Amino acid sequence: MDHAAQASQTDLMTITRFVLNEQSKHPESRGDFTILLSHIVLGCKFVCSAVNKAGLAKLIGLAGETNVQGEEQKKLDVLSNEVFIKALTSSGRTCILVSEEDEEAIFVESPLHGRYIVVFDPLDGSSNIDCGVAIGTIFGIYMIKDKAQPTLDDVLQSGNNMIAAGYCMYGSSCMLVLSTGSGVNGFTLDPSLGEFILTHADIKIPKKGKIYSVNEGNANNWDGPTAKYVEKCKFPKDGSSSKSLRYVGSMVADVHRTLLYGGIFLYPADKKSPNGKLRVLYEVFPMSFLMEKAGGQAFTGKQRALDLVPQKIHERSPIFLGSYDDVEEIKALYAAEEQKA
Repeated sequence: MDHAAQASQTDLMTITRFVLNEQSKHPESRGDFTILLSHIVLGCKFVCSAVNKAGLAKLIGLAGETNVQGEEQKKLDVLSNEVFIKALTSSGRTCILVSEEDEEAIFVESPLHGRYIVVFDPLDGSSNIDCGVAIGTIFGIYMIKDKAQPTLDDVLQSGNNMIAAGYCMYGSSCMLVLSTGSGVNGFTLDPSLGEFILTHADIKIPKKGKIYSVNEGNANNWDGPTAKYVEKCKFPKDGSSSKSLRYVGSMVADVHRTLLYGGIFLYPADKKSPNGKLRVLYEVFPMSFLMEKAGGQAFTGKQRALDLVPQKIHERSPIFLGSYDDVEEIKALYAAEEQKA
């Protein structure tokens, strides 16, 4: 038996150890944020387990209800939502929860009342469940302004005030990507240990990529800048190579690939959805936060995405995010369009 090899396996940077190391850099910290993250990690592990055995447990298929967005809910959506609400509430560190699946924000009562707000999409890409495509959970964390009197205004603030964001992708492996404000790190779940292990330290998105990701089925309804940009991706006039189209239709999967390989993810406004389709609080903000912390950009077609201030908890927005240079190109096209007007 190779005892040295076995010993080295125990010297792993687990997500718990990583977060505790980060906490030690802040002597004033009381550990509340660490406890909250541990409950999010627990929720991710639970949902990962449910996703893996969904077929056996007959969790695949419709739950027979529609959520507040008018989308049919899958059974796994309902389960995931319940799991995260219970995990976040029981942490004793949250005061307001906003989920894609619930019409109203959830205000946590005493004695479980804490000082953090968590916005989340419990199961993004759920329309892909039945065909085994990667799906995921997206979350963002804010600090409450006044712990004694939390209000909806504490939720409706710009993405600049977010203190942490991440997503957990349930695919060929279960991977949790997290930023607490300094850098982006990826952790992969080791099923034999039941622990998330640091596998992608300090992720940096390439400055320019070779992939674009968009639903071309909506091309007929796009605005001018988006249509021009995609045309440029396919038929570049400067002699450079064409970009490759990759589109899964699950935001977590598409953004994860963009983050690791570079390129751009586009979900523009169009004639059918003039305000865009992706939700600001729990899809646009967390993914934009991660992209910026990894060296990329996020743009709405009018402004930097994190500068948005939503008026409603389920507000939608267009989004272009990815490699710095690629987003610069789409920004230039929108600026040129605005000058014409």
